[in-house]
Amino acid sequence: MYVILVYDFGEKRVGKMLKLCRKYLNWIQNSVFEGEISEVKLKELTIKAKAIMDTEEDSIIIFSNHTGYYMNKQVVGKERMKLDNFL
Repeated sequence: MYVILVYDFGEKRVGKMLKLCRKYLNWIQNSVFEGEISEVKLKELTIKAKAIMDTEEDSIIIFSNHTGYYMNKQVVGKERMKLDNFL
């Protein structure tokens, strides 16, 4: 499945979350990741993220596309990391 993951973590935990997400997805912009990931890997990422986060202060939003349809991507301004293989 294709996902877009966005997180908002406190300053003390943001570095750990960045490292974790880079293991599973492609970094796009500050606190924004995208990519193809299996349901098992996404669950693994979510469990590890919950161990890092403070649920009273931090949040994660995951947009997923299970249908396999293609999505268009439009970047306005500077693109942080160019991906040629975007679906």
